[in-house]
Amino acid sequence: MKDTLRPGLTHQHQFTVPDNKTVPYLYPESEMFREMPAVLATGFMVGLLEWACIELIRPHLDWPAEQSLGTDVDFSHLAATPPGLTVTVDAKLESVEGRKLVFSVQAHDGIDTISTGKHERVIIDRARFLSKLALKQP
Repeated sequence: MKDTLRPGLTHQHQFTVPDNKTVPYLYPESEMFREMPAVLATGFMVGLLEWACIELIRPHLDWPAEQSLGTDVDFSHLAATPPGLTVTVDAKLESVEGRKLVFSVQAHDGIDTISTGKHERVIIDRARFLSKLALKQP
């Protein structure tokens, strides 16, 4: 990681919600999910919040040799967002503890705050991670 990776960095990320990021698409194998309202799925929202954090730190890593993986999520999901609305995510790097990164995040859909919370990621050496992962393959 570069010495520019420091607490206080911020990033704003925007994403317009398409139909295929709504609850019925989360697990199409589940009839229950397919019957639910077509609003941004919490699972996809979590990925969107992670995406904003990755975008925040990417310029400060030796990408793609260094990457990061999520290790903890603590987000609310406060309001429903239908397809077509643009979600704006504001992410802030709160702390750097060795390879562990802690972020605060907030998301808004132009009408409501839809999420607030914290996220933790760990910086990985991609090649080393993949070689360890290969040992787990059946």
